[in-house]
Amino acid sequence: MPKILVFQHVPFEILGTLDPLLKSYGFRIRYVNFDRHPHARPSLEGYDGLVVLGGPMSVDDTEAHPHLSTESELVTEAIERGMPLLGVCLGAQLIARALGARVGPSPDKEIGWHPVRPTEAGLEDPLLGHLGPSERLFQWHGDAFELPPGAVQLASSPGCEHQAFRYGERVYGFQFHLEVDERLIERWLRTPVLKRELAGLPGLDADRVRRDTRLHLARSLRLADRAFEAFVRLFGATRRRAWHPHR
Repeated sequence: MPKILVFQHVPFEILGTLDPLLKSYGFRIRYVNFDRHPHARPSLEGYDGLVVLGGPMSVDDTEAHPHLSTESELVTEAIERGMPLLGVCLGAQLIARALGARVGPSPDKEIGWHPVRPTEAGLEDPLLGHLGPSERLFQWHGDAFELPPGAVQLASSPGCEHQAFRYGERVYGFQFHLEVDERLIERWLRTPVLKRELAGLPGLDADRVRRDTRLHLARSLRLADRAFEAFVRLFGATRRRAWHPHR
């Protein structure tokens, strides 16, 4: 039974649709909740892979969030061990920083559904090769990463040049949120810190995000099924239980 470690930064950023898929393959999942235990120092021993989730903080907020330094060390260790590693939003930024890339404020803060275009390498990638020439994917970020040295760029958007990358064959960083479903998006729209962030963007409000969600979510769920199944295959896992993807 494969075991996977998940780094969580805030209660409202979770595995989302990746959770039931991992369980359908028989994974044992252990969350490290750094919001509750900012000084935790987990070990990678005994784990087969690592997922680093998102959060509203910046990778440089180490004084207020000391766990970010710990995570950077563990991300580096996971890469050196050759473990499957997936970072989402802040998680992708932490991976990029650990690989030597600059992370800082994005030229455009992206919240809601934005167009994402795969690169030529992205169209051939095992996780993202099923994307069309342009897809509307869910975003919620104010920071962005540059492409790490030695990494392959997989996708971009008009407001954020580097939307996804692969390092080697088993390390992925996604700026967008493929893990969301309608319930998770609604949770974010009702979370005070995120509501304040949304209120600062002209021409965008919660109702607009809800309308766009009705238009684009079904496609996003299908893309997530295929991307996350490909990620699980990096572990050599065999499905053990029934799984009903969003197809």
